[in-house]
Amino acid sequence: MKFKKAPQELIDFLMEKMKGKNCDYKKMFGYPAFFINGNMFTGVFADQLFLRLSDMDQAEISKQYSDVVPLEPMKGRPMKSYVVLPKSLYADSKVFDDLLFKSMMYTSELPVKKGKPSKAKMY
Repeated sequence: MKFKKAPQELIDFLMEKMKGKNCDYKKMFGYPAFFINGNMFTGVFADQLFLRLSDMDQAEISKQYSDVVPLEPMKGRPMKSYVVLPKSLYADSKVFDDLLFKSMMYTSELPVKKGKPSKAKMY
């Protein structure tokens, strides 16, 4: 399956936001993604920026912003706990930073993902 190329501006935005964060970086399907304890919490997919959020945070953000939708890398197969943020939302630094913090806190509380050793590097 061939995926749409991610806009460099979006990649640069996320890479800048992640500087100094205590997390791991690796590419997923050719796109940048960030992990805590082996669990992905944010990244880029095609031309979309996504975050992993708790059910409560998802409900709250979806109520405030109708254009926040579930991440669906394959049509009709949404990824549980992941939402796509519209540019209007992540362009607001205060809102995005708050959501990123919530995503990191939620993900850090998840069980450590076990499996084969990761090729991820600290970012």
